[in-house]
Amino acid sequence: MLITGESGTGKEIVAKTIHQLSPRAKAPLITVHAAGLPPTLLESELFGHEKGAFTGAHERRLGRIEQAQGGSLFFDEIGEIDATVQVKLLRFLGERTFERVGSSKTLMSDVRLIAATNKNLVTLVQSGAFREDLFFRLKVVEIHLPPLRERASDIPLLAHHFLCDSAAENAKNVTGIAPDALELLMAYQWPGNVRELRTAIEHAVVFARGKEVAARDLPQNIRLGRSSLPTPVSQMPTGDLNVHDVEKELIVRALKEVDGNRTAAAKKLGVSRRTLHRKLHEFHLEGF
Repeated sequence: MLITGESGTGKEIVAKTIHQLSPRAKAPLITVHAAGLPPTLLESELFGHEKGAFTGAHERRLGRIEQAQGGSLFFDEIGEIDATVQVKLLRFLGERTFERVGSSKTLMSDVRLIAATNKNLVTLVQSGAFREDLFFRLKVVEIHLPPLRERASDIPLLAHHFLCDSAAENAKNVTGIAPDALELLMAYQWPGNVRELRTAIEHAVVFARGKEVAARDLPQNIRLGRSSLPTPVSQMPTGDLNVHDVEKELIVRALKEVDGNRTAAAKKLGVSRRTLHRKLHEFHLEGF
């Protein structure tokens, strides 16, 4: 099974729902994230390893496939895996057999694989970066999740669901969303998709002063109708722009996004508060 869609569209939520509604619901749902893991570590994560299989392997470890026995394995960002892991995963999907790293003993596991990616696997197949046979094995059932901006009618229901969760988590008596706030939520483009919506509602619930989330409770970028994602350098103005200008622009944007809170801006920029103060003086922004 393959779930596709932009980052933040809710692929893991869909995978969990599929598992919970299936005959495998009583068995575990195990997740593995491929992004950022080197091939050797990913292979060990999936298939496990024996003691002494590599430096640091001080004891036998069961892989995610064994841990998910009888249940489901959610493989996130499967488009990131290298050719070696692709071959071994293809064999497992065909035969349900595998070996732990450092072992020649063949094991079996009854696991349903639910894979997800925000990449275009067809393009990766055409470029030779992803095996065609593995692609077709995964694509037997495909679910595509459109970005939130293309399904605005889902926003009220999702927002209310996240509101209930956040209100319970924060022990706040917030039960609804005011019309002015809902209007802003419906108008926003949601580049971060469902994940960004969840974060916005959590923010609003924390700042809510009554039983309803009002427009003033939403993050500033949503009130202003602009993305909180940083503008890529390729989209910044060119001409006489230099490193000094780019640095100043990033600081100004960070301060605007947190309503001038210097501690929050420093955290957003990944620098210390002292460094930010020094930069504000350097760029003559002390009064910001």
